[in-house]
Amino acid sequence: MPSFVRRAMVYLGLVDDDYDEYEHYEEPAPPARPVQQRAYAQPDEVSTGSIRTLHRDDPAVTQAVGTQPRPAVVRPITPVQTAKVHVVAPGLFSDAQEIGDRLKASQPVIVNLQAADRELGRRMIDFCSGATYALGGSMDKVAEQVFLLTPSNVEVSAEEKRRLQERGLYRA
Repeated sequence: MPSFVRRAMVYLGLVDDDYDEYEHYEEPAPPARPVQQRAYAQPDEVSTGSIRTLHRDDPAVTQAVGTQPRPAVVRPITPVQTAKVHVVAPGLFSDAQEIGDRLKASQPVIVNLQAADRELGRRMIDFCSGATYALGGSMDKVAEQVFLLTPSNVEVSAEEKRRLQERGLYRA
């Protein structure tokens, strides 16, 4: 059997692999490299093999490697805001711009689709879910065909939820 077919059959597990057919293989010895003294090696350190302990605070290491300490990056944490909810009952798809503008201004929006036709409701839900996702916010169904869109870092207060509940726009 040709060696290609035999190797394929061995690979597929159709025949056992006979090791007698293979030639004995030896790893070639690595080429000898001259030992060089590096700028960051300390003369009093004992080195075993090719591993050396380098100390980060050592100025010779900093010069040899070319690293410089990075300044600390400080990012402010924006506190959670509470905002008054804006209510929109869209009649046309062009009302989506008002919803997007309010979300970009970090204002929560209630979208009331109870009076909207089915096709407009579907398009508005698609728009609102995309806008809240893009702005890192959240979208919650708070009543039948009523959705609360909340931007990131904004929280609707309990008092505002109670006010919306009185208007029939929020279920607890």
